[in-house]
Amino acid sequence: MFTRMIESIREFFSDVSGELKKVSFPTRAETIGSTTVVIVFCIIMSLYLSFVDSILVWVVSKII
Repeated sequence: MFTRMIESIREFFSDVSGELKKVSFPTRAETIGSTTVVIVFCIIMSLYLSFVDSILVWVVSKII
C-alpha cells in the first residue's frame, strides 16, 4: 500500500515538473505593457463611476 502511494506521489511530482517546463512567462516589456493597460483602465473606470455617482446623487437630491 505504501509503495503504491509513494510511487503515485513520485509520478505526481514528475508530472508537475513536466508541466512547469511547458510554461512560458511574459517578458519584462509585456508585463509592463499589461500593467499599464490595467492601471489606465482602472483610472478611466473610477472617473466614469465617480461621474455617474455624482449624477445619481444630484437626481436623488432633486427627487427628495
